[in-house]
Formats: sequence, structure tokens, C-alpha cells
Amino acid sequence: MMRQDPHDTIAPLFRSGRPQDVMANLSSSRDTATQAIDPFPVRLIKRTLLIVLGPVYFLFLAFIPLLCAQRKGFRGWYWRFVKRACSRLLWLLSIRAEMPAAQQAALAANTGSIIVINHRSHLDGFALMHVVPDEKWFTFAAKKELCDAKLLSTGFNGAGLVPIDRASGSVAMETLTQAVRDMPDRRSVVLFPEGTRTKSQTLGEFKAGAVLVARETGRTIQPIVIHDSERLLPRGKFVPSSGTIRIQALEPFICDPQATVDQDVTRLRAAMMAAFDQG
Repeated sequence: MMRQDPHDTIAPLFRSGRPQDVMANLSSSRDTATQAIDPFPVRLIKRTLLIVLGPVYFLFLAFIPLLCAQRKGFRGWYWRFVKRACSRLLWLLSIRAEMPAAQQAALAANTGSIIVINHRSHLDGFALMHVVPDEKWFTFAAKKELCDAKLLSTGFNGAGLVPIDRASGSVAMETLTQAVRDMPDRRSVVLFPEGTRTKSQTLGEFKAGAVLVARETGRTIQPIVIHDSERLLPRGKFVPSSGTIRIQALEPFICDPQATVDQDVTRLRAAMMAAFDQG
């Protein structure tokens, strides 16, 4: 396997112009992100519908697995049903999530990967569910306590969420690695390498979990960068603003068997940070 020069991954991201032009483009894109999608009366009607019908819809999603989890093909159609629910939620919040069509097509054909995304807001998962095409199956790693909850456990297990016991790092890694080994080639688990939502203006430090699992399972890493979600729903805020979240799928990242784990983690973070900082 050929070693990948980190400059080959990062340099193309800066070919669009001078640094001041990049900063101007970044400022412009952030201004666009917070432009309301709908007029105020429309947003008010949508959010009223969400308040009135949202709890009923959530209970419907939660109880379907109790009735249908044993049926053949349940995981496939239920996952698509949840994806549609995420799209409806964003629509009711007057939030648009966008990914270029070429990148969506590449994701549809993507196999044998682990997906890693930066984490800025509680909106990140919903936006990702909306833009990733149905052909690309994926699931999330979730803390074990959520998967043990009586009301949620059947749905989470039916949807294929990977329960992680965070009390023991070694056990968590073994569980995650085995789950990825057992996944069909077209299915990916989504990991947040920063571990939690970051407060800084750039990416947080990356944990090594995604790289370790990729090395153990022979999978590539599919980096995805989310832009501007924290501008619509920052930490401490419970009602999101209307606007646009942009999502960018980078080139697949191949771990380097000749490098250390830390070097691979640094290289992965540098590629994602270059895309994130460019906006």
C-alpha cells in the first residue's frame, strides 16, 4: 500500500486563492448560513405544528419497533423511516442541510468504511441523516445507557445502533471493533473523533478510536465535515435558528501501516481541519 502524503490531501483545499480571499469567502458563507429559510409567519406555523405533533410522532417512532422488530427486512425500512423523520424535523425547523450532488453520489457507492464527522451541535446527526443517500447505510455508536432504556432499546437495537460501555475504554474498543467486523460492507458506523461537541472556533483534539478500529478491521475512513450547525444551535441554546447547514464529504482516508496511530490521527485531523477552516 502506498503512503499518502498529507500535503496531497490538504493542499488542494487552498488553491482557490489568497488567504484574504479564503477568509472573505468564509465570512460570506457564515452570513449565508444564518439567513432564514422561510418568512416569519411560515416559521411560526411550522414550529407550532412541531410542538403539537412532535411528541406524538416521536412516540410513533419509538413504538413501531415493538410491533415490527421481528419482521424480515425491518432494519432496512425502519432506518429509512427514521431518515425521513430527520428530514421532516429539519423542514419544520426551517433548516436546510446541503451536500454537493457529486459527493452524495460518491457516498452512495462507498463501501468498507468508517464515517467520522466533527461535532458542533445537536443538529449534526439530523443533518447527516438528511443528506446521506439511502444507498449508503450507516449507524451510530451510542452510550450503553441509551440502548438499555426500556422505551428506546427495541428501536435502537432494531436500527443497529452500537452500544458502547464508556466505563471501560478497552471494552468499548473491543465492542466497537467487533461490531464493525460484523457489519455488511456497505454499512458504516459514524464516530465523532472529538468525543463531544466542541466550544472552540476550530476542531477539537481527535481521539484515536476511529483510526484504531480502521486499522483493526482494514476499513478506510470516510471524513465528513459539518459547517455552521453551531451557528443555528450553539451550546446552551434549545431553540434553533432557521438557516443552512453545509456538509462536505472529503476523499476517503487510508491509514498508513508504516506510520504510528498518533501520526494517522494527526493527518486525519489536519485534512478535516483544512476543510473546516476554509469553510
